[in-house]
Amino acid sequence: MAVTEAVLNNLKECAEKRDFDGAFKLVRENHDALDKSLTSAGVRDLLKKTTTDRLLLSFLDGVGFGEIPLDKSLVALEMLIGFQVGSLVLNDTWGLGRVKRVDYFYRRITVDFKTRRGHQFTYAAACDMLRSAPEDHILVKREADPEAFEKLLKDKPGEFVKAVLKSYGDMPVARLETVCVQNGFTKSGNWKKFWDSARAELRSDKLVEIPARRTEPVRLKASAEDYGDSWLTAFSHETDPKLILASVREFVDQKKFETAGPEVKSKIEDRLAFAVTAARKVDDALYARLAVEIAALGFANPPAAAMRDYLWERKRFIKAATALPARNVGEMVAFLASGDEAKAKLYSALPELCSTAVTEIVTRFGGEAACREAVGALMKQPKAPATLTTLIVGKYEQFREWTELPPLITLLTHAIALGEGRQSGETLKMQNIVRRLFLNADWLKKVFGWLDDGDKALFFERFQASIAWDPSSHHTTVVRMVAAVPALSAHVVKAEKKKEYARVTSYRSFAMKKAEYLKLINEDMPANVKRIEFAKSYGDLSENAEYQYAKDEQRALMQKQSLMQADLEAVKPSDFADAETGEVMPGVKVVIDSPDGERTYCILGEWDNDPERGILSSKARLAANMLGKKPGDEFELPGAEGQTRFAKVKAIEQLPDEIREWMKLPPGMQI
Repeated sequence: MAVTEAVLNNLKECAEKRDFDGAFKLVRENHDALDKSLTSAGVRDLLKKTTTDRLLLSFLDGVGFGEIPLDKSLVALEMLIGFQVGSLVLNDTWGLGRVKRVDYFYRRITVDFKTRRGHQFTYAAACDMLRSAPEDHILVKREADPEAFEKLLKDKPGEFVKAVLKSYGDMPVARLETVCVQNGFTKSGNWKKFWDSARAELRSDKLVEIPARRTEPVRLKASAEDYGDSWLTAFSHETDPKLILASVREFVDQKKFETAGPEVKSKIEDRLAFAVTAARKVDDALYARLAVEIAALGFANPPAAAMRDYLWERKRFIKAATALPARNVGEMVAFLASGDEAKAKLYSALPELCSTAVTEIVTRFGGEAACREAVGALMKQPKAPATLTTLIVGKYEQFREWTELPPLITLLTHAIALGEGRQSGETLKMQNIVRRLFLNADWLKKVFGWLDDGDKALFFERFQASIAWDPSSHHTTVVRMVAAVPALSAHVVKAEKKKEYARVTSYRSFAMKKAEYLKLINEDMPANVKRIEFAKSYGDLSENAEYQYAKDEQRALMQKQSLMQADLEAVKPSDFADAETGEVMPGVKVVIDSPDGERTYCILGEWDNDPERGILSSKARLAANMLGKKPGDEFELPGAEGQTRFAKVKAIEQLPDEIREWMKLPPGMQI
């Protein structure tokens, strides 16, 4: 209590001397004691007695004394004091700005940003969204000396990245890219080249830690590690398997392992053995990386054979390959391939492995007959693995001499099948690669150069007949195939123009849509106008959240009104009395044979939909796929995962009476 009394006496002296700085320092140093003896508002009143400066007085009234904890009010006050006219500040969205004006009357701080000049902040918003820019921040350096900034960026990309990390903190590579692109340090298209140069420079920098995985942050260390006794002591007590592995990798990369003594190597072997045990049944990818490291360093504990057996069990290596970075996948493959029997296990797992692992296996062992025979057997199956298909078709020049493979036309047929329909997971990635290949005019020219005339026509006709290929990509590829081989124009099948149907809907759905429209213009929009007028009473529209929300709502309502009005003018009500059963069209009942059995649907107009009654809108994808089809015709079933599925139109009939009753105008409604 005596301490508080002494502080209060000193504050009174500061008030007599008009010494705000001294008083503020006393309050900051003793805020815990003051918070117990005075209210936050009481501290504010004491500080107000130490100054007549209107700006400081407005700060004291604007930082929430009495509304938020005292320590937070003091932090906000210190921030505001630092926002002097001309000072540089940082904002997460707009970057570096300069304080243009501080208005004590309206309690506003105006900041000029490069892309947003004259932006005003309330005191509270300034404390939340701004911070004083340190002199060594990368954006401040660019502002102070643009030429030196550009020279550092161009000549020393590694040092530039270190400056970014020092300014923004440790971050993953993806976040680092975002920061550099958003601030205009580099363009998105140039990022890979820039980062490759920076990474090559940073790998030998002892102050920077570059992780193996992109999701982990690039770290900037305060000082370089000397790998002396203190490092060894700390390492000996480390229990996190990831940190153990990272420490060992860094130790090896710095060329310290080669000259390390027996005691140090023994400690490393002990910690790695602990780490691989800790990762067991917890993280297969980490286990694989640790196993590879232990074997590479020549340690016998645990034995390499035991670690391989663990990865073989329950095919853990497959899951590990999916989670590992590409470089580590290759290391794991080399570690597992301890002999012909082990390689045979890898070959048999090719259909289940990710594309990175498949590429590593085929690239490493493609010169061996056993590998070629295994790959050839898989590619001769009716449905070849997507990963192998993509690899071989995309890089066929490297595989042309493989006599174990089926003919190129068979490989291309697998690729066409892969490009069809909807896929997921790893197969979706392979599908996208194959589709890009087929759109590549240079690749198409090479492929046709490897085919004889008969196979050229067969390839073209097989692709042209693929009804499940993306329509836009399909058309472009057909055009490019003909451009590559003009003689194929004789094989082009002229697509029939799809029949267009009138825009109609049932009387019921039309009346409901019109009722919704009338509610919009007679109730919702007038209510919104009232909310806007009410929000205006809060004043200062630029900082009035209620007003902004109401205006945003108004824009959305006006857009909705415009769209609904256009739809009501274009779509006409109908009873579908003129619908015929010769083909699928709006106003008929359709019976289909699908892989899940026989199903029945009633296809009506644009706004008609009732799944429980089997009613489909003519705009629904399933209905659109059936339109124009006749009994016996096939069509694609939408929404199927994996392999594309098809159904067949079995019968087309008149609408049943209960559906016609459903379509009628509901009682009390008008159109």
